[in-house]
Amino acid sequence: MPLSEHEQRLLDQIEQALYAEDPKWANTVRISDPRSHYRRRLVKAGIGFILGIVLLMVGVVINNVLLGIPLGVGGFVVMLAACLWGLSSWKRMNGFGEAGPAAPTDQPPGKTGGRRSGARQSFMERMEERWRRRHDER
Repeated sequence: MPLSEHEQRLLDQIEQALYAEDPKWANTVRISDPRSHYRRRLVKAGIGFILGIVLLMVGVVINNVLLGIPLGVGGFVVMLAACLWGLSSWKRMNGFGEAGPAAPTDQPPGKTGGRRSGARQSFMERMEERWRRRHDER
């Protein structure tokens, strides 16, 4: 929904006041893209994963039981945490973590009209649909 002329003027006045008050911060906020934040997190997660690999390998190479095993386990935990952090950042950067509003349907619940429009069904949805069709045929 577009802004009315009055709302647009108010927004412009607020923006001008912000630039007058703190131009450096306003410029930084204006040119920053939220995806760049997630890209930085992906790079940090990649570095963390590499650090985890190094710790794991050092733990494997060291023959000392008191130092080698905890270091290897710690490296694995760092790798796992970096993977989870990177995956969550990648999903948010590409918009996979956001759920949109549900579209109203004229069909009763549990009945679907074939494939969803505009998107591919997940594996579980396809299996459930096949299961329903098998039971309807009997």
